[in-house]
Amino acid sequence: MDAKELEVGTLKVYTFENREELGLYAGKKAAARIKELQETPDKIVRMIFASAPSQLETLAYLRKDEGIDWSRVVAFHMDEYVGIEKNHPQSFASFLEQNLFDQVNIGQVHFINGIAEDPQAECERYEALLKEAPIDIVCLGIGENAHIAFNEPHLADFADPHFVKLVDLDLTSRQQQVNDGCFLTLEEVPTHAITLTVPALFAGQSLFCMVPGSTKAAAVHATLNGEITTEIPSSILRTHPQVSLFIDKDSAAQLN
Repeated sequence: MDAKELEVGTLKVYTFENREELGLYAGKKAAARIKELQETPDKIVRMIFASAPSQLETLAYLRKDEGIDWSRVVAFHMDEYVGIEKNHPQSFASFLEQNLFDQVNIGQVHFINGIAEDPQAECERYEALLKEAPIDIVCLGIGENAHIAFNEPHLADFADPHFVKLVDLDLTSRQQQVNDGCFLTLEEVPTHAITLTVPALFAGQSLFCMVPGSTKAAAVHATLNGEITTEIPSSILRTHPQVSLFIDKDSAAQLN
């Protein structure tokens, strides 16, 4: 497959004809990094995963790559709705179980508890887990409003003192969940979530960002051409030393 390549700041950008090619290439890149790390004896690879339809093709590749020793992977997810339990079909934990964790011999998965009695205490618990050892790989996407994880334009903080926090979701993010087919109506989408912050994501050594689809075209354009500002949370990706952005011709439409 042919990919157009360019660099914006430190961000390496790869453009593909369609999301299937995007996911295949991104999956190969991420898998290669996992296997490279696992060349070190007894190395446990610590990974953070996004939960969204934009990740499906990449996850499909990863779970089929027989060269990955999943028993030596510790996994985290980057956000969860408040008020939705782990086994709820719309939970982010459930998404990752269905599309990856239940299909590989994963070493350990740490889930955010969306129904914790004390959400702030849950943020602190999850932050402690993240900080137990370095994060090796982050697989993420970009929202229609340019959020990364649930760091919304109205609350993103590039120097956030916390790794995990409780947030309220803006209307665009909630509507995206309907657009993606995750909920039938806007009223069903929760209003709050627990999310990893920008510093938590940037603690990852290697970031792989998959962003297919025409609904992400404006966000991709802003990410690559806008000011680096919290009003465009994903713009900060242009400063991470090891980050790759994978887009298709639909999400790249406004770049031409």
